[in-house]
Amino acid sequence: MKCFACLTGVVALAVPLATAQASTWRSDPAHSEVDFTIRHLSIADVSGSFGGVKATIIYDPSDPARCSVRATVGVGTVNTGEAGRDDEIKSSDFFGVDEYPTATFTSTSVTKDGADLKVVGNFTLHGVTRPVVLDVAGPTSQARGPEEKPYAGFSATATIDRTAFGIGTGFPPAILGDEVKLKIHLEVIRQ
Repeated sequence: MKCFACLTGVVALAVPLATAQASTWRSDPAHSEVDFTIRHLSIADVSGSFGGVKATIIYDPSDPARCSVRATVGVGTVNTGEAGRDDEIKSSDFFGVDEYPTATFTSTSVTKDGADLKVVGNFTLHGVTRPVVLDVAGPTSQARGPEEKPYAGFSATATIDRTAFGIGTGFPPAILGDEVKLKIHLEVIRQ
């Protein structure tokens, strides 16, 4: 009888641990975005953002190798605060949103990097796929959302070369810097 009680106790403790392992999280598009900064005329940084972020994250705090990320960003949501510039960025000289309406990221590996994560994956933009490394912080502490589901946050940074993706190739670096700094903000909901 004592063995049965011990076994029942072990099983009762194991259930929460098993459920605390890998979990699926989806981004809240209303509270997620990708910000970017690029050098203009070699003298000042210009910034903007993309909304329409849809991400699915498989997160296992005990085993980063089991984690994964798949994300899609609506490139046509670009917002730099200047409507004319936004229209130019959407044109075939830059993003060509009529032909390439989204950018995607699919992770290929996730590793622990101190308290943070390093997420390597394939980033597709303007019909070109290149490897990109994201330096990821998170998840934050959880909070309960309106549906009583757990919410958390992730942030990530990366730097890409716009010319490697065929973006604005008619503009030399003295006019438009090649390096684009990305900052990703995700509010995610546990499914």
